[in-house]
Amino acid sequence: MVEERIQLTKKDRLAVAWRSTFIQGSWNYERMQNGGFAFSMIPAIKKLYSSKEDRTAALQRHLEFFNTHPYIASPILGVTLALEEERANGAPVDDVAIQGVKVGMMGPLAGIGDPVFWFTVRPMLGALGASLALSGNILGPIIFFVAWNLIRWGFMWYTQEFGYRAGSAITDDLSGGLLQDVTKGASILGMFVLASLVQRWVNISFVPVVSKVTLSEGAYVEWDKIPMNAQGLQQAFQEVSSGKALSNIQETTLQANLDQLIPGLAGLLLTLGCMWLLKKKVSPIVIILGLFVVGILGHLIGIL
Repeated sequence: MVEERIQLTKKDRLAVAWRSTFIQGSWNYERMQNGGFAFSMIPAIKKLYSSKEDRTAALQRHLEFFNTHPYIASPILGVTLALEEERANGAPVDDVAIQGVKVGMMGPLAGIGDPVFWFTVRPMLGALGASLALSGNILGPIIFFVAWNLIRWGFMWYTQEFGYRAGSAITDDLSGGLLQDVTKGASILGMFVLASLVQRWVNISFVPVVSKVTLSEGAYVEWDKIPMNAQGLQQAFQEVSSGKALSNIQETTLQANLDQLIPGLAGLLLTLGCMWLLKKKVSPIVIILGLFVVGILGHLIGIL
């Protein structure tokens, strides 16, 4: 009589995927994501092993050190599910093999998560949502929240299923150049997106006046000749829109001269300065506090 094979259903795998959302929930300095990984595996362990001893042993082997990008853990979970399923059905898969596959995958895959998610997808969606929110559109934060979670969850579920169906054979692909190409491409795209946001989000305004010019009559709005009523205000708006100045004195600030030279130059230099400090291992907290101090002092002495 052939013993019936134990098979993880889609419902079981969905339960694992849902739990993996909280893989960072019990992060610790000793074994990092081990608690979250073991927590994610519980539905599968309950399905695959009937005795308390086997379930305990399975949990213990998944409480070993584990750490990678939280979203990239999904394909590793998928492969682990396949290995546990094979073991539960009598295949010669021991603890060392399972842990070896996990360790062998978590390193190469960890470098993909940051450039793909934190440096590319999230800034692009954040810029879209923030732009809509700044224009007063309530869809800004809603679109960001919905789109981010759809992409995140879709990626986690698809890669977990891919890992589960590929099994341990997926580790053969990690030695090739595919991961390096994906990481490099995502890094380039992410840096391009972040660079394009500098002009929009980094604003510096130098307020010192470098010149004052007295305008001739007809080049500015003559307020003493405009009646202070609705018709007069409409006339004033029309004159301003036609190019007339608001007063007979035209001031040119340092910022206006810089904008005529290269718009956004100050913001770009500030960004490059912060990147240089980060490269010199200066703490981001120190940089943020320094920017606050420089901004306050610059305002007090009349530069910013």
